[in-house]
Amino acid sequence: MSVPPDPVGDGALPGDPQALRQAAATLRLAATDSQIEAMRRYLGLLLRWNATYNLTAVREPQAMVTHHLADCLAAAAALTRRAAEVGVVGPGTRLLDAGSGGGLPGVVLALLHPEWDVTCVDAVGKKAAFVRQVAGALGLPNLHGVHARLGAWKAAAAIDLVTARAFASLADLVRLTEPLLKTGGCWMAMKGAVPEDEIAALPPGIEVFHVEPLIVPGLDAQRCLVWMRRRSDS
Repeated sequence: MSVPPDPVGDGALPGDPQALRQAAATLRLAATDSQIEAMRRYLGLLLRWNATYNLTAVREPQAMVTHHLADCLAAAAALTRRAAEVGVVGPGTRLLDAGSGGGLPGVVLALLHPEWDVTCVDAVGKKAAFVRQVAGALGLPNLHGVHARLGAWKAAAAIDLVTARAFASLADLVRLTEPLLKTGGCWMAMKGAVPEDEIAALPPGIEVFHVEPLIVPGLDAQRCLVWMRRRSDS
């Protein structure tokens, strides 16, 4: 698959760095200047590939900052706050971003946590290829893009944490990824409004141990995280 041409052409990075710094500060999330720059470089790659391969319906750079980057920063901040309760994050954490699309939130989490091993799995080859391009361009050896269908993909080692954003129902997410999840592992699903019907449809062996409202800087929309685990692990 060929790399699309740069639609900007002058090498300028998109996205307002101050807006990203302010979003991180509002969320009480530590982000270095190099990480902010890397997020802007990622945004540039997303714009570049999106012109040819339609990775996301959001196409305006500032809208991508709020709808994509700030959204994922809010989830990252929540994950940091809840790390002790989750008990699966730390050096060597193996994270699976299910149905990752253009790498959200997997790329942002890999940028913020180089000590984690992040695998973005998607059934669409161009999307997995894009994540691999991002990993190479940003120098992220901890980020991997895999073209595979969940349910058929076999991880090299058990997964600590499964994330998903706008991917399937909670029940389908669990069904497709539970065989990959280690004992004591958990799921973090990014949703809009609290998905009461999806929660009610979960298998009896799965419990929701926390539903966390998210306030995304600059975005006037409902967002939440749904945290799940096996009842036998609680």
